[in-house]
Amino acid sequence: MTEHSLSKVGILIQQRKYDAAEKILRQLLAQEPTNIQYLALLSELNLAQDKVEESASIIEDAIGLAPDTAHLFFIKSRIDIQKDKYDDGEKSIQQAISLDPYTADYFAWFANIKLARKQYDESLRLANQALEIDPEDLLALNVRSTVLIKLNRKEESFATIEGALRNDPNNAYTHANYGWGLLEKGDHQKALKHFKEALKNEPNFEYAQRGMIEALKASNPVYRVFLKFSFWIGNMAAKYQWGILLGLWFGNQALNKLADANPGLRPILIPVIILLALFAFSTWVIKPISNLFLRFNSYGKFLLNKQEKMSSNFVAVALVVLLAGLLMFAYSFMDKYLVLAAYGFAMMVFCSMMFLPSKYNSIMLFTIVMAVLGLTAIWMAFTNNPATGAIVNIFIIGFIAFQFAVNFLVIKRSNR
Repeated sequence: MTEHSLSKVGILIQQRKYDAAEKILRQLLAQEPTNIQYLALLSELNLAQDKVEESASIIEDAIGLAPDTAHLFFIKSRIDIQKDKYDDGEKSIQQAISLDPYTADYFAWFANIKLARKQYDESLRLANQALEIDPEDLLALNVRSTVLIKLNRKEESFATIEGALRNDPNNAYTHANYGWGLLEKGDHQKALKHFKEALKNEPNFEYAQRGMIEALKASNPVYRVFLKFSFWIGNMAAKYQWGILLGLWFGNQALNKLADANPGLRPILIPVIILLALFAFSTWVIKPISNLFLRFNSYGKFLLNKQEKMSSNFVAVALVVLLAGLLMFAYSFMDKYLVLAAYGFAMMVFCSMMFLPSKYNSIMLFTIVMAVLGLTAIWMAFTNNPATGAIVNIFIIGFIAFQFAVNFLVIKRSNR
């Protein structure tokens, strides 16, 4: 009876019928409250539903009952990673491996953590170790393929992922992973096919949905350049990302000063300064603008979430304000219209990042504050208020601070 019940629980979890699965597990635990297998399953069940704290509490109880059970530390590691505690996640999986050094899944998961932390050589070593134990371990094959892409070993990467597909041709994660690898190497059309295959097998798979969005947008050659830059800088460690961003910022400032000090060089330097500024600006707004166009795509409109649609709408409104301000300035040469245009320009940046996850929704709140401050500056400019310049300067300082704050958050999130 027990084996039948556990088998039924496994099927229900696969079907995402979590309530029914939990009901059976609770019944089993009522009879054997200290059964480690039941507790482990209940913890995994909660983790699958993003009930991270409940899952953590259950697994801690289980470890207290059976501290020498490797599988419990494997589950704990996955919970740690879900909570963004990467150091704890590594300690947990290392404990699992020390208790059972012959399970491929443990090495594969450890390799996956190292991949997320951009420790590519160590990730590859661990993935290979997992494959020595089980040559068909899907996670290890997928991690190995992704790491090899990051290390620019394209042929080995695709040979690995194709081997994983031969083992399980309908695996959604493998298809999605293959798609992301192809996307990083610039083959967006082939990537699109694999994302479609992943979504055919698992329609709500977010990893594949995100890839499908990027592949559809990559049909635009301008966006392909941006995507290539995003992959390039995203593969770097935090210190190198900051080096490039600060180099662009201070380099632009230095070129401005050089142009001011040497009028003869201005015709050469000004176009470079403008190009650098446009490049920096485009990296902020190209995603929401491309999302706006994607909404007219027969497939893309179903892939964008509510926040992405709202962000692209706000960016579109800000773009209209920018263009209106520039047109009216070109017609009248009145400075107040430049204030309007600058507001539209800045709000495109703010609105493109307003939904970035942050503590206490600080990015959203800052965006709202800057929107109100900018509207105040516009009102003062159109009423010829003498304090307009001071408000505009505060707005500019806020705009610069916003860029550094968001870059800090983005780099922190991409470097665990």
